[in-house]
Amino acid sequence: MVRIALDGMGGDLAPEATVKGAVLAKREGAEVVIVGNKERILPFLGAEEIEILHTEEAVGMDEAPSYALRRKRGSSMNRALELVKMGYAKGCVTAGNSGAALAFGIFTLGRIEPIDRPAITTLHPNRRGGVTILIDAGGNVDCRPMHLVQFALMGDAFMRCAYKKDNPRIGLLNNGEEETKGNELTSKVHGLLKEMPLNYVGFVEDIYDGKADVVLSDGFVGNVALKISEGIVETFFCFLKEALEKGLRRKIGALLLRDALGELRRKMDFEEIGGAPLLGVDGILIICHGRSGERAIKNAILMAKRYAEEGLLEAMKEALRESKEA
Repeated sequence: MVRIALDGMGGDLAPEATVKGAVLAKREGAEVVIVGNKERILPFLGAEEIEILHTEEAVGMDEAPSYALRRKRGSSMNRALELVKMGYAKGCVTAGNSGAALAFGIFTLGRIEPIDRPAITTLHPNRRGGVTILIDAGGNVDCRPMHLVQFALMGDAFMRCAYKKDNPRIGLLNNGEEETKGNELTSKVHGLLKEMPLNYVGFVEDIYDGKADVVLSDGFVGNVALKISEGIVETFFCFLKEALEKGLRRKIGALLLRDALGELRRKMDFEEIGGAPLLGVDGILIICHGRSGERAIKNAILMAKRYAEEGLLEAMKEALRESKEA
């Protein structure tokens, strides 16, 4: 049985969104245990029977990860991860404080060899009809060159194992594709990656053009790129809605395009993806956006379930072990 542990108290919309997301996931075949305050969880379960592991504590969205690590080890987030560590659950989903999730992920699950810095990995549709991952999207704001090399190894292993890419293309996010562009970090990483046994395609400027399957960045730049992308999508649909509501002809056109626009929004909606795997920890951990609704939680649970059923963690460990020996 593939059971997924859910941090029921994590996120801006918890516990309502997390519990309702668990209910939706169960209806699609997932086995879930919700960790959190039972009294606050039960009103949103309705007639559904889902296992609850009660805990009083929760990590606040604005709490420092160091504080959470010292004072909140009994929190719903860490107790959910402990279920993965002991083998009761095969994966964990949280929409809680991402810094705390990273800290508890490392503390409770541990790292896999030879990774020093686990990284948040976001999935993005690209213009070639495939998926491109961005790694790191916010876990490590200060990185040394070797950390990005390790991100490359993790990204390569992830795309081989999760998306069956035989020879994933690795790109390094930069302010230009020319060899002369970049800062000290990207220049050093560029030189190191050219010597690695990876399909390194060089500097890239665009996460979405499909030229690379894996785009590397330190967590600061990666998170800025991610937030700007989210803002552009929201702004685009806001402007589009305003434009289509002006005049009868446009409203009729909007009705004719309704299915196409709905498909476009779903393709660009983070809730359709669910969450971002934290690669490099010894367990499956999916970190969701803090404002995730029930649909995002459901999809994150199903993502964790799929990764567990397909043996992603074991396959990545083997791939990284082979890369270390090469």
